[in-house]
Amino acid sequence: MITNDFVPGSPCWLDLGAPDVRAAASFYGAVLGWDYRSMGEGEDMEGGMFQKDGRTVAGLGRLTEEGARPAWMIYYSVTDADATTAAVERAGGTVRVPPRDLDEWGRMAQYDDPLGGQFAVWQPGTTKGVDLVDKPGSLSWTELYTSDAAASKEFYGEVLGWRFSDMDLPGGGGTYSMITPAGLPEERMHGGVMELPAEHLGLAHGRPYWHPVFNVTDCDAAVARVTENGGSIQMGPETAEGVGRMAVCLDPSTADFVVLTPAEG
Repeated sequence: MITNDFVPGSPCWLDLGAPDVRAAASFYGAVLGWDYRSMGEGEDMEGGMFQKDGRTVAGLGRLTEEGARPAWMIYYSVTDADATTAAVERAGGTVRVPPRDLDEWGRMAQYDDPLGGQFAVWQPGTTKGVDLVDKPGSLSWTELYTSDAAASKEFYGEVLGWRFSDMDLPGGGGTYSMITPAGLPEERMHGGVMELPAEHLGLAHGRPYWHPVFNVTDCDAAVARVTENGGSIQMGPETAEGVGRMAVCLDPSTADFVVLTPAEG
């Protein structure tokens, strides 16, 4: 369960790097009912905020990094971005964007984990994170696909203090490791780690990658909107007992995300 108290180690922000900002705004507006609020456009900057019912749920920016794939970037709350950066380097990760202030809003940094999975951190200033979570049309879970779950858990446990609890997937599908921030009970789990063979990580050319899970009221209807608006489906829709009905989706630029209608009760 993700909440917006944003304790250290919990997801607090996400943004999409897209090659065509207007096309991405149109797609997610149609699929998730988001409104797009531009923060200004220019040759070197084009982006803004996604909102649901007037509350900010994500950011959107033009993809400018040479050779980078369109993807969602997930940010985790930390008390000290500089100390986290030092921990990333000690644990074998790489700094992609060194800590920097974004006006009075906060301080951010972006990294690669030792296997190449990209993630970011946010040290809050006046802005703690998104305004809406765990409701229809907003972030409800984060998920890492990796070729080495043990190595990933060791790294993120050291850097962000996460605790992990493992469960066996049905049908011999392997193990799923659920993430809980340090010091919180398991009902505050906010994400999971799933090990897959490197050849199944084609979106990132064999490297691990994070993706967001968005709450929707009707998974099948959301899937229909994905395909009607130029996206595609990697998996599903399918129902997971005790979890809900979900599908792994790609937007028209192949950025991946999951839609989930949670199980009742």
